[in-house]
Amino acid sequence: MRKLGTLLVIVGILAGFLLLVSGPLYRWQWLDLGTAFLLLRWAAYIGVAATVLIIIYLIWQRPRGMPLAVLTFAAVIGFISFYLPYQQLQTARSVPPIHDISTDLENPPVFVAVAKERANAPNPVEYAGEETANQQRKAYPDVQPLVLESDYERVFSAALAVVNDLGWQLVASDLTEGRIEATDTTFWFGFKDDVVIRIDNGADQVRVDVRSKSRVGRSDVGKNADRIMQFMQQLREQLAAQ
Repeated sequence: MRKLGTLLVIVGILAGFLLLVSGPLYRWQWLDLGTAFLLLRWAAYIGVAATVLIIIYLIWQRPRGMPLAVLTFAAVIGFISFYLPYQQLQTARSVPPIHDISTDLENPPVFVAVAKERANAPNPVEYAGEETANQQRKAYPDVQPLVLESDYERVFSAALAVVNDLGWQLVASDLTEGRIEATDTTFWFGFKDDVVIRIDNGADQVRVDVRSKSRVGRSDVGKNADRIMQFMQQLREQLAAQ
């Protein structure tokens, strides 16, 4: 393989390396969030450059055999390094810059046990307010409470089972108060988002409300709404299977 081809392979792999390490380095607290995001940005820049230049090189030199395979691999790595941050950016632009989502916007469930875990978090434990509520109504109209004709303790038990199935860390559960609190940690960056589930026992119905809030970041890129919808769907399935 010619020197230029070798250099292009190195550049493509470098983009992949920056993409790969950005999350873990932040998660292990070796980098702050701004620097980790800067690595993502450079991974995208280098990745798209490597992909385009490798394609030009392949057309120009027409390598075969192992050089072709290695260059193609590097181009794929470069494209992935560009596409993943780009896709995340496009998702962030498509949703409102909020990070506190609740099925009850008039009286959001309150974090109790989780509050001390969030003491030093950039995003305070209190509900974000009416501006956030208005943005949620427009962006996530399907995030609604779940009303069930079922036994209260059965619903509470099913909710605990779903928390466990989803891999959330259970922080507290209080059957008397109808409150479950948990923390969901994202895989790559290790972002911690907290969830409180409120179960109200009415005369002949049980109402389930869920609130999910990120500890850091202005925008959650739609993650909290998705988390609530996933929980509600699995709770329905859990109750149906019992």
